[in-house]
Amino acid sequence: MHRPEIGVDIEKIQLLLSFKMQGAHLVSASFDDYQSLVDAVSLADVVICAISGVHIRSHQILLQLKLVQAIKRFVPSEFGTDPARMEEAMEPGRITFDDKMVVRRAIEEAGIPFTYVAANCFAGYFLGGLCQPGFILPSRERVTLLGDGNQKGIYVDEDDIAAYTLKAIDDPRTLNKTIYVKPPKNVLSQREVVQIWEKYIGKELQKTVLSEQEFLAVMKGQVGLTHYYHVCYEGCLASFEVDDDQEATKLYPEVRYTTVEEYLKRYV
Repeated sequence: MHRPEIGVDIEKIQLLLSFKMQGAHLVSASFDDYQSLVDAVSLADVVICAISGVHIRSHQILLQLKLVQAIKRFVPSEFGTDPARMEEAMEPGRITFDDKMVVRRAIEEAGIPFTYVAANCFAGYFLGGLCQPGFILPSRERVTLLGDGNQKGIYVDEDDIAAYTLKAIDDPRTLNKTIYVKPPKNVLSQREVVQIWEKYIGKELQKTVLSEQEFLAVMKGQVGLTHYYHVCYEGCLASFEVDDDQEATKLYPEVRYTTVEEYLKRYV
């Protein structure tokens, strides 16, 4: 589904055409035109929403409330940290989790079948920059460790998130549940990620340490940095166990996921 007012955005047009060439059916609809949403949603059995929740671009999580009334099964735009486990998240970053919970409550109150996908850290944001905020390419000279660098994170290739999501939408085992994408080989600390990169480039990076107090001082007012704080200083992603019937790599062992080592190798 795409907005009708694309204008002369050539990159968006090329992206949509590439989807069409792969077999997708393009449907025009707008969040400002409720009937168009109803018409579009009626063509599908399951709706997967990937609307932006990233504050550095556009935060549109609550627009999903306009979809809720017309859906048979909904996979809302989450794909990160499970918001139900982030009740104690700090400001200003907690708005992301609070908004996602607003959408969840609306889905459940409407009695719409759902699947929530908690996919943890997008590899593109975290691994490319060696888990440093503001970096998406790995340095060959230096790295800043967040705290002691030993808190575990969970890093998942975006294509793998899509693969597991598509597996889940037709699976009765995931109906009205949260599934977690937690590839066992990708549960690593920042130090472990750095060590993999150092092995590839054949040298040790110069390391500096950013203490928790120093990070909190620069974090004020920045939503994305709050999320880094919870992941890299508190270890919020790996602090709890997930049952096998809710963990994607256990549910779908036939999916071959990309390991952190494989992901980092592309930057060599």
